[in-house]
Amino acid sequence: MAKINTEKPMGKNEQKRQTTSAVKKNKEKILNTPVLSSEIKKEEISENEIEKINPTKTEEKKGTEEKTQENKKEKKKVEKKVKKDSVFVNVENLSVSTKVSASICKFIKYKKIDTAIKELEEVSKIRKAIPMKGEYAHRKGKIMSGKFPVNASKEFIILLKSLKGNANNHDVDEPVITEAFANKGTAVWASGGRKRKRTHIKITATQKKLVKQKKENKK
Repeated sequence: MAKINTEKPMGKNEQKRQTTSAVKKNKEKILNTPVLSSEIKKEEISENEIEKINPTKTEEKKGTEEKTQENKKEKKKVEKKVKKDSVFVNVENLSVSTKVSASICKFIKYKKIDTAIKELEEVSKIRKAIPMKGEYAHRKGKIMSGKFPVNASKEFIILLKSLKGNANNHDVDEPVITEAFANKGTAVWASGGRKRKRTHIKITATQKKLVKQKKENKK
C-alpha cells in the first residue's frame, strides 16, 4: 500500500517566515566568524555588514590606498621636468661623408631648429643647394658652388627632430643651434679594399636669450 501524505500544505505567510528566519541564522553565523570566507556572495551581505564583521580588514584597505596615493605623489615630485639651458644630440659612425656633413653643419649653424628642418627638406627635394667648397657646379642664389646631398640631409632631419624633442622635454625656449661638429668615424672596410663612409656628429641647441646675452657680453 502506498503511503498517504497527511501533512497540510504550507501557506505563503508561513513560507516567508521560514525564509526570513533562515536568512537571519545565516547572518548570525557570518557575524560570529572573525574572517569572511570567499564563498559568501556580495548579494547576501552589504558593505556595512562587512565592516561590522571585520573592521580591521577595511582599515587595512584604507591604509594601503592612502600609502599608494602618497607614493604616487612622491613619484610625481621626483619625475618633474629638469629645466636646462642647452640640449645636444650625439651620433657616432653615421653612414654619411664627413665633407658633406661638415658643410651641412655650417649651413645649419645659428638657425632655429624648425627653419633648419624646413631648409633641409627643400634640399632633399632638390629645390635648394648647400654651399660647398671644391670643384662643384655653380648654383642659383647667393652661393657660388653647391650640391644637393639628399641622403645626408635626410639623416640630419632625423637628428634635428630628436633634438627638438629633447628641447621640448627640458623646456628650452626658442632653441637655436649654436654648435655643430662633424668628425671622421672609425674605418670600416668593404670588399675590394673599399672604405665605408662613417662620421661622428654632434649638434647642440641653446636658448635664444642666452645667445643674445653672450653676443652682448662679447661686445
